Amino acid sequence: MNIERMRGDVAEALAEVAEEPAAFADDDNLIELGLDSIRLMSLATRWRAAGFEAGYLDLAMEPTVAAWARRLEASNVVEERR
Repeated sequence: MNIERMRGDVAEALAEVAEEPAAFADDDNLIELGLDSIRLMSLATRWRAAGFEAGYLDLAMEPTVAAWARRLEASNVVEERR
C-alpha cells in the first residue's frame, strides 16, 4: 500500500460522512473532520489486508494521514529487513 491509496481511501471515507467533504491536509485531525469510529475501523481492516501493520487503536491515537504515513514507512522498513 502507498500513501496515495491511503489519501484516496480517507477521502472516500470522509465523503460518506460529510455532505461536502473538504480537502484535507496530511496533518489534519481526521476525526475532527468527521471520520467516525466505524469508518476508521473499516480503514484499519482494509489496510491490514493490504499489509499495513496498524490496527484501529493505532490509527485512532494519531488520526492524521501524516502519522499513518510514518507508520506505513516504518512497517515497510521492517518488511525490507526480513
